[in-house]
Amino acid sequence: MAKRRDITNKPDQSVPEHAKRSSDGDIADFLGKLGQLDAMKSGGSGRGRLIFAMDATMSRQPTWDMALSLQVDMFNAVRATGGLNVQLVYFRGFGECRSSKWVSDAGDLAKLMTTVSCRGGRTQIRKIFLHADRENAESKVNAMVYVGDCMEEDIDELADLAGQLGLKGVPVFLFQEGHDPNAERAFREFARLSNGAYCRFDAGAAHQLRELLSAVAIFASGGIKALENQSAGTGARLLLEQLK
Repeated sequence: MAKRRDITNKPDQSVPEHAKRSSDGDIADFLGKLGQLDAMKSGGSGRGRLIFAMDATMSRQPTWDMALSLQVDMFNAVRATGGLNVQLVYFRGFGECRSSKWVSDAGDLAKLMTTVSCRGGRTQIRKIFLHADRENAESKVNAMVYVGDCMEEDIDELADLAGQLGLKGVPVFLFQEGHDPNAERAFREFARLSNGAYCRFDAGAAHQLRELLSAVAIFASGGIKALENQSAGTGARLLLEQLK
């Protein structure tokens, strides 16, 4: 099982309104943004690197099992490609923010995810963005996925950090669970500034979201060829259409 690493006390680095469910336009925009990315590989390893970050605070408890199921499906979708290293990062409780080691076995990471439970606390998206920046400085990170339901931090500071990630080629794909308008406004801005994309994350769109998450993972691992070789669902097919 992947060992968790506490990043709570890492030193900071000076990294200088809408529908109730994602509309077809949101989905198309999400896939379109993916289609604009280059299929980059991490330096030297020949494998893509994806950070998967989760808000594990108590407000997500009611739909936590559903969310975990979708997220585990995402990792299972890239088993066949064999080209993706994934790191799990999550925050919860009083200042707790942890990351796993980088793993290539989707099963190991899925097991780790199922051990994470929700605890009361405030959001720590700033720590997530700073962590992604540090990891990218060590070795190229191809993309970051973030799943959360609220935003309780300074939006301007986070927007600046998201923009820095965008300049360094680390797009952030933000999935919002629930309908908090403040979170939606912030997440859409972070996606825009990082050259990523935004999408709603709810039970009513579970099948569609499963395919979108899978498409993100497959694209990060091998680009267009990996998607073409996948016995594809709608998400992969739509993504391929955007890439043509």
